[in-house]
Amino acid sequence: VQLQASGGGLVQAGGSLRLSCVASGTIFSSSTLGWYRQAPGNQRELVASISSGGTTNYADSVKGRFTISRDNAKNTEYLQMNRLKPEDTAVYYCNLRMGLNVYWGQGTLVTVSS
Repeated sequence: VQLQASGGGLVQAGGSLRLSCVASGTIFSSSTLGWYRQAPGNQRELVASISSGGTTNYADSVKGRFTISRDNAKNTEYLQMNRLKPEDTAVYYCNLRMGLNVYWGQGTLVTVSS
């Protein structure tokens, strides 16, 4: 299983970015997908997740600003990030869970300037 994340970059506070993560080598539609982030000096934390049935879950810090979605036909998950804040600056990792197996993408850097 391979996950390839993209879409990070530098954006001003209040701006938007959309992250994408393409998966290969697995039954994508049966998997739970997620986005995590890790800022310097901090632990990796869950940002959002979406189940195979479409149930979503968000960290309190991003509720109302970020939206996770999936396109099973394209084996791709997305994270739409709006009203970005400097504290959203981090490396963002996509994640796929199938049963007891967990897979990670390589990470994409998001930098939000004030």
